[in-house]
Order: sequence, then structure tokens, then C-alpha cells
Amino acid sequence: MPKIEVAWDEYLNETTDRLPDGLLLTSLDPEGKPNTMAIGWASIGIVWSRPMFIVLVRHSRYTYECIEATGDFTVNVPAPGMAEAVNFCGSVSGRDHDKFAECGLTVGQSQTITSPYIDECELVYECKVVQHTDVVPENFAPEIIDQFYAGGDFHRIYFGQILRTIAEEGFTGRD
Repeated sequence: MPKIEVAWDEYLNETTDRLPDGLLLTSLDPEGKPNTMAIGWASIGIVWSRPMFIVLVRHSRYTYECIEATGDFTVNVPAPGMAEAVNFCGSVSGRDHDKFAECGLTVGQSQTITSPYIDECELVYECKVVQHTDVVPENFAPEIIDQFYAGGDFHRIYFGQILRTIAEEGFTGRD
């Protein structure tokens, strides 16, 4: 189904409702190969008077290398029936797998950034990194360190300004 441009905040509830099941964060590796990973931690809203998608990526992840190479990313809201692809993309590394080929995903060409989107996804946010910061381990409550960072693999937080949002025509956000 064709995609149309929509306001960045038109489907906020639908986006955050689907976050626990996983969204797909997509970028290009340094050689220009598309890569995607599942994300379940993110935030969307206004920062510095700009619409922003804030995502967390561990330094050990292949996606970290990709975003560092491109300075941008897309956040893709999967369509119903894509749970298997989301699970796969969250369980293997793009260093070792061509996730697009193995999941039968189609590369869509973004208009405002170099990173592609996933054509099968119903809603896409094109984001340019305008700031990044690494979490500061000593600033965490101990229970967060124990639960999420016992191995010391901390996140980089990317602030991606939303430059364009597209949705499938007729998208309602309901399964």
C-alpha cells in the first residue's frame, strides 16, 4: 500500500502502544548495507523545540556502528503479522545476518536522510541525529544497574530529530 506524509505527532499513541512489542530501528552500515534491529526502549516528543525520537543503542550492537556512520536512522512501526520478523531482528546481529533478505523485508528510500525504511512497516519516522550522549553508570539507581547493566554493556542515547513521517494510506494504528 502506498505511503503518504503525515504529521509527526498524528500517531503518537499508536507508536507508543506498539513499543513494548518492538519497533524496528534501521540504518546503513559503513559499506551502505541496510541493517535493522528491534527496539523496545525509546521516547518520542519535543526537545529543543523540535520533534524528537530518542532511542537507546548499546555500544556493542552493530546498529551502533551504523548510526555512527550515517548520523541518522528510521524508526519503523511494524504491521500486524510482523512479530516473527521483529523477534528475528532483535535476536541476531547484522554483522552475521542480512536481516532484510532473511526476513523478506523491502528497502524503502527515505527522502530526508540516507538511512532507509522498511516498506512493510505501516508507519515510519525519518530521524537525523542532532545529539548523542552516553549513559553515566554512576548516576543510575543500583537496581537499574543490577537489572539492565550487570554485564556493563551501556547505551548511547541518540536524539533523532524527526524530519519526516510517513504512513500507509488508510493507517489507523489498530490491528
